This record gives sequence, structure tokens and C-alpha cells, in this order.
Amino acid sequence: MKWNKVLALAMTGALSLGLLSACSGGTTSAPGEGDGDSSSGEKVVRIGVFEPSTGDSGPGGKQEALGIQYANYETPTVDIGGETYQVELVMADNGSTTDKAPTAAAELVNQNVSLVLGSYGSSVSIAGGPVFDEAGLAAIGVTCTNPGVTAGNDYYFRICFLDPFQGTVLANFAEDKFSAKKAYLLGELGNEYDQGLISYFEQAFSGEVVKDSFPTNTSDFSTYLNKAVSEGCDVIFCPVSVAYSTQIVKLAADTNLEIPILGSDTLDNNMVLESAAGSNVQLYVSTFYQEGGSPEFDEGIKAWLNEDATAMTNNGGNDTISGLTAMGYDAYYVALEALKAAGSTDPGDVKAALPGVTYTGVSGDIAFDEQGDAIRDTAYIKTADNQNVAWTLETVQTVE
Repeated sequence: MKWNKVLALAMTGALSLGLLSACSGGTTSAPGEGDGDSSSGEKVVRIGVFEPSTGDSGPGGKQEALGIQYANYETPTVDIGGETYQVELVMADNGSTTDKAPTAAAELVNQNVSLVLGSYGSSVSIAGGPVFDEAGLAAIGVTCTNPGVTAGNDYYFRICFLDPFQGTVLANFAEDKFSAKKAYLLGELGNEYDQGLISYFEQAFSGEVVKDSFPTNTSDFSTYLNKAVSEGCDVIFCPVSVAYSTQIVKLAADTNLEIPILGSDTLDNNMVLESAAGSNVQLYVSTFYQEGGSPEFDEGIKAWLNEDATAMTNNGGNDTISGLTAMGYDAYYVALEALKAAGSTDPGDVKAALPGVTYTGVSGDIAFDEQGDAIRDTAYIKTADNQNVAWTLETVQTVE
């Protein structure tokens, strides 16, 4: 095994612990450390990882971070301005909430990172965005799909498709696949991601809709599913967090719900899949990647997961590859391209270089438009198989 792989493996173990320690606000760097020389004399560049490891979005944040960590294990160095730098990930837990997100963002600013990756969850990305903007620190969103993430913020970029596209894709799919004439739309009250996607779905759907919003911390969804049945809805669209979607899908399984459930990228999670196991629930989700898209990546990350018990736990207990993880992996390499293009670790130089960065990753070609949003025109629709124990590709869908 090459020396840099040994070092990378050791770093990965430390980073896995760092992701867990982030629950209490910890990071992998000591406060006040900046980029430059490490204690061993090596050049170091720090990339912030702004992800939830606690709260409703914790499972998704951990899966997104896994892709970043695996990429860092695979490629732990980058050449910047003719010199080789060791890449250090600095983790900050935004707690899945808009009140904790600014504090987590400020932690990363204070750690003197050169740029930031994340977050899973549009609401926390929007909440943390002004902190990055004020500090002049560029952030690359991984799967935060709400338009508000980059709107009015010159320092936020992203590599994922946006919710107007995703909502349209799912509305079209409901009509094409199920000939749906009536849809039940369910989201968390006040959640910008949920409500935004519901709005875009409704705008694109040519049939009738019935809408409900549930209060935060709801634990019984029987009234809502019963209403979808009594209203004669053909599909249910619920673009909600992993914590809520697992409850909804489990209840649908227990009650033998026959109405297909459509979900957004947040439902692309092993825990959601396990909630449907052994039932006849029809579950379809839009996402960014499906296993098989890059066999080399699939093989490598599965081997890595199976060698690291903490990583496996953070992936939901098995080695199924989430689209979130593939996107985290691609985001890391986009960050390296930005550092190389900048020829500097200075955040201002990195931000100036980002608009011109292009990269072909496992999730496809990545480039930015004038807003800093990804130029994307494809979504994967995948479904739980007949036993609801694995995701299979249903279709690849585009919107003109």
C-alpha cells in the first residue's frame, strides 16, 4: 500500500470520528489554525464541510459527507500553484435547523477554510449563506435544491439540479406513469424545501391537487394518509425529511396503502427503503445518481464502506450507494478543481476561479451558470424493487 494511501486511511478514520464529534460542534482542526504548513512541515489546505450530523436531516447529511470523505481518502492531496497540499476536511454540524446553521457556518469561517461544501438541506444552506457571503468565503452546495440558496448570494454555488426542475420532473412522471388526475401533496409547515417543491409540483401538474402541511415534530400521519385515500388521490407527493418520510412510508406499509408515494431527493435514503421492506408500498424518488452509473466508483466506495464500521453506520448500516454520496464525491473534486484553477488557497481567489470550473463526475457533467447554479437537465427516477429491499432505476427523465 502506498504511503499516501496509508495516511489517507488514517485521516479517514479521524474524519469519521470528526463527523460524529460534530454533534457537539467539534471539528477536525484546532481553533485558530489556518491553511499553510502542518506540524510535519507539509502544506495544508482546509475545506469546510457544512453538513447536519444531528437532527431530522442528520442521516442525509452523513451520507452526503461520506462521499466527501471517500473522495478525500482517494485523493488526499492537490497541487496548488506548483506546490502539493494535503487536503484537510473541517466538519461543522448545522444541526438540521436554521437557528444553528449560522453558528456552524461561523465556525468554518473561523477555521480559515479556503471554501465550503454543503449543506444537505436547503433551509440550513439559506440560513448559513449570509455568513459565508459576509466573510467572502465561497460555498458549493451539494444537494440543496431550493432556488433561494444562491439567490442574492454571490458566494453560494451548487452542483445539483434545482427544485423547479425536480418538481416538474415528478409531476410529469406522475402523469406519465400513473395517468394521475389527482395528487395529494404533503409537507412540513414552514419548511422552505418542502413547500417550495410542492409549489413547483402543483404548477407543473395538469390535474387537481389536495394539499396539507403538518406541524413540526408530528409523529402520527394516519390522518393525512387517510385523507389521501378518502379524497380519491392517484398519487401522494411528500418531499419531506428522512425522519418524517420513514414514518410515512412505514405507516403506508403497515396499512397496505395502495396509492403510489412519490418523493424527492430527500427520500433517496436506505432508512426510507427499509421502512418499506416486506410490503407492497409503491415508492418512487427522484435523485442524482443510481448504482451502475460508474462501476469503478461503486466498487471503490463499497469496499471503503465495508472496511470502516463508522462509515457503514453513517450510511444506514449497509453499502447501498445514495445519490447524496455520489454528489458529495463529485463536490469534493469540483473543490479541488477550483483550488487548482485559483493557484492559491486564498478564499477570494478560489471564489473568483469557481465560475469557470467544469468537471465531469460520476453524476455527470458539472458547470455553473451566471447565478452559480449547476447546468443540469437530467434526473434519475428510481423505485424500490418488488421486495422493497433495493433501489432499481425506473427511468431517466429530462425537462425541456
